[in-house]
Amino acid sequence: MAENQFDKQQYETQDAFEERVIEIARVAKVVKGGRRFQFRVTVVVGDKKGTIGMGVGKANAVPDAMRKASERARKDLRVVNMVGTTIPHEILGKVAGARVFLKPASAGTGVIAAGGVRAVLEVAGVRDILTKSMGSANVLNVVTATFKALDGLRSPSVEAARRGKRADELAPFWERRKQHA
Repeated sequence: MAENQFDKQQYETQDAFEERVIEIARVAKVVKGGRRFQFRVTVVVGDKKGTIGMGVGKANAVPDAMRKASERARKDLRVVNMVGTTIPHEILGKVAGARVFLKPASAGTGVIAAGGVRAVLEVAGVRDILTKSMGSANVLNVVTATFKALDGLRSPSVEAARRGKRADELAPFWERRKQHA
């Protein structure tokens, strides 16, 4: 009976995360007798409150690869620094040939992004952002570059302390403009 309650609690904690399949790719390994095919699945999980994770799973069948990717994504959880519904500052994430530029946007703008970048930002809980993906269109590298950019975001209070300024001095332009009006 106790094991059954534990299983229910574990399922409920997993249920707090939204899961998005980014890519399902058939990959091949060339061996002496020909090619061996497997499936590679990329999954992003997030709670829409700033916690996200990415996982890649490979197996002979898609469901097994999805399970592996989901497990790895839940082990790789990290927190994203956000200001309201956007990010605190502009940032560029680079991985291999893929570059992803993230720029904060005013409230009501929405998520201006496509493909893997949109999925990552939506499960993170970012609602207002402008993005540009440059260079390689390899989905795995673009998603990894997005994660690298989100990891590089600094909290306004931490950055203000580092610079020796007040946190409100670092507020984005549109917020300062509203205060002066």
